[in-house]
Amino acid sequence: MPEPTKKEENEVPAPAPPPEEPSKEKEAGTTPAKEWSLGESPVGEEQDKQNANSQLSILFVEKPQGGTVKVGENITFIAKVKAEDLLRKPTVKWFKGKWMDLASKAGKHLQLKETFERHSRVYTFEMQIIKAKENYAGNYRCEVTYKDKFDSCSFDLEVHESTGTTPNIDIRSAFKRSGEGQDDAGELDFSGLLKRREVKQQEEEPEVDVWELLKNAKPSEYEKIAFQYGITDLRGMLKRLKRMRRVEKKSAAFAKILDPAYQVDKGGRVRFMVELADPKLEVKWYKNGQEIRPSTKYIFEHKGCQRILFINNCQMTDDSEYYVTAGDEKCSTELFVREPPIMVTKQLEDTTAYCGERVELECEVSEDDANVKWFKNGEEIIPGPKSRYRIRVEGKKHFLIIEGATKADSAEYSVMTTGGQSSAKLTVDLKPLKILTPLTDQTVNLGKEICLKCEISENITGKWTKNGLPVQESDRLKVVHKGRIHKLVIANALIEDEGDYVFAPDAYNVTLPAKVRVIDPPKIILDGLDADNTVTVIAGNKLRLEIPISGEPPPKAIWSRADKAIMEGSGRIRAESYPDSSTLVIDVAERDDSGVYHINLKNEAGEAHASIKIKVVDLPDPPVAPTVTEVGDDWCIMKWEPPAYDGGSPILGYFIERKKKQSSRWMRLNFDLCKETTFEPKKMIEGVAYEVRIFAVNAIGISKPSMPSRPFVPLAVTSPPTLLAVDSVTDTTVTMKWRPPDQIGAAGLDGYVLEYCFEGSDNWLPANKDLIDKTKFTITDLPTDSKIFVRVKAINAAGASEPKYYSQPILVKEIIEPPKIRIPRHLKQTYIRRVGEAVNLVIPFQGKPRPELTWKKDGVEIDKNQINIRNSETDTIIFIRKAERSHSGKYDLQVKVDKFVETASIDIQIVDRPGPPQSVKIEDVWGENVALTWTPPKDDGNAAITGYTIQKADKKSMEWFTVIEHYHRTNATITELVIGNEYYFRVFSENMCGLSEDATMTKESAVIAKDGKIYKNPVYEDFDFSEAPMFTQPLVNTYAIAGYNATLNCSVRGNPKPKITWMKNKVVIVDDPRYRMFSNQGVCTLEIRKPSPYDGGTYCCKAVNDLGTVEIECKLEVKVVAQ
Repeated sequence: MPEPTKKEENEVPAPAPPPEEPSKEKEAGTTPAKEWSLGESPVGEEQDKQNANSQLSILFVEKPQGGTVKVGENITFIAKVKAEDLLRKPTVKWFKGKWMDLASKAGKHLQLKETFERHSRVYTFEMQIIKAKENYAGNYRCEVTYKDKFDSCSFDLEVHESTGTTPNIDIRSAFKRSGEGQDDAGELDFSGLLKRREVKQQEEEPEVDVWELLKNAKPSEYEKIAFQYGITDLRGMLKRLKRMRRVEKKSAAFAKILDPAYQVDKGGRVRFMVELADPKLEVKWYKNGQEIRPSTKYIFEHKGCQRILFINNCQMTDDSEYYVTAGDEKCSTELFVREPPIMVTKQLEDTTAYCGERVELECEVSEDDANVKWFKNGEEIIPGPKSRYRIRVEGKKHFLIIEGATKADSAEYSVMTTGGQSSAKLTVDLKPLKILTPLTDQTVNLGKEICLKCEISENITGKWTKNGLPVQESDRLKVVHKGRIHKLVIANALIEDEGDYVFAPDAYNVTLPAKVRVIDPPKIILDGLDADNTVTVIAGNKLRLEIPISGEPPPKAIWSRADKAIMEGSGRIRAESYPDSSTLVIDVAERDDSGVYHINLKNEAGEAHASIKIKVVDLPDPPVAPTVTEVGDDWCIMKWEPPAYDGGSPILGYFIERKKKQSSRWMRLNFDLCKETTFEPKKMIEGVAYEVRIFAVNAIGISKPSMPSRPFVPLAVTSPPTLLAVDSVTDTTVTMKWRPPDQIGAAGLDGYVLEYCFEGSDNWLPANKDLIDKTKFTITDLPTDSKIFVRVKAINAAGASEPKYYSQPILVKEIIEPPKIRIPRHLKQTYIRRVGEAVNLVIPFQGKPRPELTWKKDGVEIDKNQINIRNSETDTIIFIRKAERSHSGKYDLQVKVDKFVETASIDIQIVDRPGPPQSVKIEDVWGENVALTWTPPKDDGNAAITGYTIQKADKKSMEWFTVIEHYHRTNATITELVIGNEYYFRVFSENMCGLSEDATMTKESAVIAKDGKIYKNPVYEDFDFSEAPMFTQPLVNTYAIAGYNATLNCSVRGNPKPKITWMKNKVVIVDDPRYRMFSNQGVCTLEIRKPSPYDGGTYCCKAVNDLGTVEIECKLEVKVVAQ
């Protein structure tokens, strides 16, 4: 039975074939051929094209050539088209046989590719067949079309070494379209019968010739026949049927021509026969344009006027177009070769299995190595490298193998061939699971191996988790599964390996838990210390001794010194504990902190102990004030004792300094250390008083200076002090004051000595052990009600002056003076300060003996953590570093002396900027005016609201402009608004601190409607751009490297443009080649070329214009890099 063609496009089937048209023949008397497909050079349609078009142009530059390929290999066919005369890309189509358009078969076995070479202007079209199969063999054709030009070429493909018989497909299945993008897209043989559909056992039907049905049927029955026999390309069949019905013309050469088509089973024999009008005519047979030669396959017979061709053992490659020529005429036909259907001879059987078992489904077909497809729940099973399904073929037997079946494999499986099908159900259940060996909790030492092992009754896989997260395998962590035993092995256990481990067998709702603990004995790591574990720290510095420790669980660290534990906390010496270290902290190291410190670690895995020696080194103490033993005209001899404490490091020597007594500038007398404790200063000025002092030096540094020596000068003593008087008396003290001597002399005055003696005694006692510079001194530790005499002497380098006596004895008894508070005038009113400012109030008072002071705020005692109170004998100070509004209130001061009490009050008010108004509303809009109202702010900043500021903004630009300032009411009328604009308004609150940070804006806008008024342009005065010079970017102190250029930069603005002058150390820099000065867009630059230390100093930039003068300075220091 002839095969119907497959159309390239999906078209609606025509209800009836078109009317027959007589075919125009190239030569008169030739009988037209009835075409069955779009094969190579079809006689009827191609000759119609040739007659319709004048002459066909040859488009191919290179035609595809036939080839041979083995089963499973790839082959590529190439066609090239010259594009010099073409305005666009030509249309190329590839066909198999006479009807199959391969564009719809592109996929995993067929790929079409096209390229264009711009230089040679040649189009290259490629068709690649991938993993060829035996049934891919046959005749192929390539057609190229461009407007009225047409060209075609046929070629053959032979496939060798086939291992089985290709299953035969019913000819009607060729017209059933395979969906693009499906798994079978790209197959060159149609598997229409193997589409996913409900699996049913089909009954064998008698073979029906669809062509004969269509020929004899009415047009109204075409649709019914197509539906009944599964024909989807009905329009293609009707087109071929139309060609078959064309009216045949009588031929001069042939008395009887070939039938339009022949059909034969694969392996069968077909007979072609024509009858000649003239038996003398020579006859030639052709297949796809190639002449057929006699052979065992092709047998020719002559019987009178009959010419017969026999084709033996027909194969799929014989499916092609044939024609015979007699003289100048020819007639053609088509041969269709079909395969017999494959039947299922042994049906599939229902199967039950357990999870993990190997399942085999078996069926048997009627032919060896037949094409069989397997399905699971109606979906085709495609085996592959990653698929769990394998298909095995043993002759007629076909097996579907499932390795390690799971519950997901439970389904209905079916097998389908070209002539039958079979189905069966597979049920996969779980085996009962028993736990033979459960996991056990483990405690291991750090670095040891962790092995978690369990055994279950089934050989199935499972998953390990740690703390709920999947366990990832690594070089250290291995998951072992051998049969029914599962292991989790962790080499070199780490702290992070601790946790809850769970093993869960796949497909079972069972878990095996275990806890793992990793412990480690404590260790103290002293690698960073010296060999004798000594740590040296300079006194006054902070010591933070961090000792790395290890252990699991984290060990507890205890520091101790001399069997006394050092606790954690906020002390000066404290311990701090961390997971991986323990730290000993000494905030300010002192010399007494030297000693041996012990650290002890302990956890459940063990203990560790270590001792660390801490040595605190310091600057030496200052030596005792030197003594001047001898004085000459320009020299003296001085001696001193070494300091009592050398700072923990030996004394290396001493530095000696001297100064004039009336000067503050000390001058060093030796630059090399003095190793002795005596020294002889020289080159002093006679008559000038000098002082000397000593510095001790050790490896840490230089000590503080000693107390100055007594001033010394080789001159006479001074006159006695004057105006000796009593300043104050208490029950145990007497305070005396005096005036300096009238005549001091060139030697100056070193100080005073105050002496006293009790009434009735001549034993004068010194009140001050050392000389005092002040003219006031208090004699302490005196008996109450005793009487004393007092005298004072002036001392200089020459000795003591004559004493100055107080004229009468002094009674040692205190006189009570009632207290009195002297409030400053500015504090008698409310004291106002802004938030953040400092409050520093000094309130003087009187009273003897020293009074007791008490401060209260609003009747409650003052919190000294917030407010600092400092008291002296004569005044009290209340100090607040940053005032807050909570500091506002009434402060009461009480001064008490014995039974006498004096009080005073101070009002302090801390103010801040107010908050914005609560709401702003537009009450009315008329003409160019808008009426606004608002409500006062909730927060007045602790000060009265002094006014409001109103701003407006045009909706287009939203730029704010102030219209009213310092306004006292809560409603206002805004006038002179621009007609046609739309405005928003906002209001700021104001008190004595200024405007509020935020403003409240109207929610709605006010539109100033146009009312036809004539707009008058306002007159603006010219803006005065004059401005005195001002530095916008100052000079900064700079360090430069000798030999490298240095620059000083600043920026200045002013109008008119200021004149710039540079100065060094107040000297104007003029025409100096070492300096270059630039000024660009207000940026002033002074470049110093290769500066030397001489160029260091103070540089000044001066800017001058008609409105003023301004200057700015900076320091430049030039450093020399050591070579």
